[in-house]
Amino acid sequence: MRFIDEAKIHVKAGDGGRGCVSFRREKYVPKGGPDGGNGGRGGDVIFVADPRLSSLLDFRYRREYSAERGGHGMGSLCSGKDGMDLMIKVPVGTVIKDAETGEALVDMTEGGQEYLCCKSGRGGKGNAHFATSTHQTPRFAQPGEPGQEKGLKLELKLLADVGIIGFPNAGKSTLIAHISAAKPKIADYPFTTLVPNLGVVKFGEFGGIVVADIPGLIEGAHEGKGLGTLFLKHIERTRLFIHMLDLSPLSRRDPVEDYRIVNNELEKFNPELAKRPQVIALNKVDITGVEEKAEELLQLFNGLGIKVFPVSAATGKGLKDLVNYVGTEVERLKAEGSKI
Repeated sequence: MRFIDEAKIHVKAGDGGRGCVSFRREKYVPKGGPDGGNGGRGGDVIFVADPRLSSLLDFRYRREYSAERGGHGMGSLCSGKDGMDLMIKVPVGTVIKDAETGEALVDMTEGGQEYLCCKSGRGGKGNAHFATSTHQTPRFAQPGEPGQEKGLKLELKLLADVGIIGFPNAGKSTLIAHISAAKPKIADYPFTTLVPNLGVVKFGEFGGIVVADIPGLIEGAHEGKGLGTLFLKHIERTRLFIHMLDLSPLSRRDPVEDYRIVNNELEKFNPELAKRPQVIALNKVDITGVEEKAEELLQLFNGLGIKVFPVSAATGKGLKDLVNYVGTEVERLKAEGSKI
């Protein structure tokens, strides 16, 4: 698995350079006075959200990050060189947390967003700074101040307009492969999808919507069962859910019970998720003998005020209506200021 969505790292800003103790030594100038320069400041540690990144993979192999320290002061009033800032690039959607307290420090939700994480140490003053009319030969200087350092936990939450949820093998990966250019792994066994997949679905004349295929949920997912909490966090930012229900007799599943279980897991993981708008996709209606079952479920969920679309992710039946409705709803939610 090369999709890494969590990492722990340690970052440190650069220490300031120390000030210099020095005195002028020139021919015919027996009392030149102090000329020790100041130390340079260290480099800051700054995080930058980069839209080109999609994983925290780089942080799996490197855990320590340090900015450059400031140069030391020198004689002839020469100040030390300032340390270079350390710019650490992270994917858009990364939450930076304090590793000890778990406090969220910043949520990097926009490309180009910057966050000053650790401030550099100030450079020390040289002895020339302390010369006065009453103390003309100071023989001391300041040491540089240490830069800030922190232990951090990076947590990536995908940014998508729509999340596709449901039990394993409900047809989520087949759906996203059919309506977008995404190419997830598709097979006839549970938990084929081990990482979230993102796809852009063309909608309207110019734009599109971003859809996330989330690995299958099962009962107890909020406690970590199955792939559980590994990927539940990735649907926290979505505006709307497409809830896939499997109608195939071969699955031996009860769609109504599956619907209840998945929504119960969403509520236990984050109560706000249970309030998120949902659209139900009754999948595999191309299979002979499911027409009556699909009609019953259609009436049941419509009676509850839930929009339902009988579809076949494999053949494409009903997907155009589903995409048009979902795209319209996403645009409406964006216009209302719904956040992800």
